[in-house]
Amino acid sequence: MAKFDLLIRGADIVRPGVQEPVRADIAVVDGRVSAVADHLPASDAAEVLEAQGLLAFPGLVDAHQHWGIYNPLETDAAVESRACAQGGVTTALTYMRTGQYYLWKSGPYRDFFPEVLRLTEGKSHVDYSFHLAPMMNEHIGEMSSIVEDFGVTSFKIFMFYGGYGLHGRSSNQSSFLLTPEDERYDIAHFEFVMRGLQKVREQRPDVADVLSLSLHCETAEIMTAYTKMVEDEGALEGLEAYSASRPPHSEGLAVAIASYLAHETGLPTINLLHLTSAKAMEAAMKMATTFPEVDFRREVTIGHLVLDTGTPNRNAAKVNPPIRPREDVEALWDHLLKGNIDWVSSDHACCREEMKFGEPREDVFLAKSGFGGAEYMLPALITEGRRRGVSYGRMAELVSTIPAKRFGLGGSKGDIAEGHDADIVLVDPNSRWTVRSEVSESAQEYTPFEGFEMEASVRHTLLRGRPILRDGSVVGEPSGRYLARPRTGKSQ
Repeated sequence: MAKFDLLIRGADIVRPGVQEPVRADIAVVDGRVSAVADHLPASDAAEVLEAQGLLAFPGLVDAHQHWGIYNPLETDAAVESRACAQGGVTTALTYMRTGQYYLWKSGPYRDFFPEVLRLTEGKSHVDYSFHLAPMMNEHIGEMSSIVEDFGVTSFKIFMFYGGYGLHGRSSNQSSFLLTPEDERYDIAHFEFVMRGLQKVREQRPDVADVLSLSLHCETAEIMTAYTKMVEDEGALEGLEAYSASRPPHSEGLAVAIASYLAHETGLPTINLLHLTSAKAMEAAMKMATTFPEVDFRREVTIGHLVLDTGTPNRNAAKVNPPIRPREDVEALWDHLLKGNIDWVSSDHACCREEMKFGEPREDVFLAKSGFGGAEYMLPALITEGRRRGVSYGRMAELVSTIPAKRFGLGGSKGDIAEGHDADIVLVDPNSRWTVRSEVSESAQEYTPFEGFEMEASVRHTLLRGRPILRDGSVVGEPSGRYLARPRTGKSQ
């Protein structure tokens, strides 16, 4: 009888925090890594996967996706999870809220979230979990039961929704957010969300460290004024116009407000999402110095590390916060190299062509915000990161280890180590290829990464030891599981 279910032989294993990969074999039993050692006997394995010349990364924990925002939730779970597998993502953490988009309904999460779980069950090719956004007072009161009953340990605030819609000006909060007419989604609401989460942390000290609040940091008033200025002047177009209409200091101001509220409410676990600019990072670093008791984490997306306002794909790259000029891109890389970035995500939000672009197509203000990209995250990070001297071990931390720990998956995800889920990505580090949207598994017919030259490719992706991508092609039926958090390798 075979001792191992699977033996991955001769891979160059990438471990978090370790500068250089180490060549070894990986044994898998019952979906978990059972041994990492040299010269494990192939005769002990039911199946052998030869991996000489390939890097073995821990499966990516993509901390920021949006399933169901533009397509039916069950469709995105089925189709966009295939794009995840293509890019080495084995765990997707996707944001969910009530209101317009997503399920297009309101109400308490005790009614709303079971439908989310029902619609996604059995559909995904990768493991998945959700972040939830308390949009109204009733949701704040539900936070304790959301943690206890559903295993959701992370929450979100969209700071600009108070006076600005998903794609532009919003004059009626309640019709967009589907919140009670006598409630406001504003700074006071953000404060009460923080107080509500801190109360849950105090009630649940056993999980307090993985209960966190993420914030989309932009300021509605600044954006409203600057959008009018840019449109009235008419001197800019495309991504340059959109970036100017949502200027970097709008991010910086929102970061400062969020940080002081965290200080005021005593909430120490704050995630600043998709920071895009030198000014946003300046504010984030100053707030970390000003409020050392707050455990700030700072996220950037692969889109903001690769694309800039001069990208030839123009409005395809519209996203919130905007793609920035090249100097901001390089500022983000500088902060990444200094250790000021905690993780890299995709912010994957499939928006099909018929929905993405308005008429005329060239008007950036008529285009929808967001695009897919999980399938390019690891190849792009390796391609751009190696040029700047980022080690493979640091890359593993950025796309797997740190988000896994922050969001309550550190006991089972984020490393190739004994007892962890055998979520493994085998990468050819010397494969040169050109991004073409028609090759993507995503339902999105275009990509802002079109034409980019990549210098590494994902060959195989394994979820709990089972291939979900083999030789670049998605294989097998959906086997992804909903992950209630916190989750440890020993308990679940």
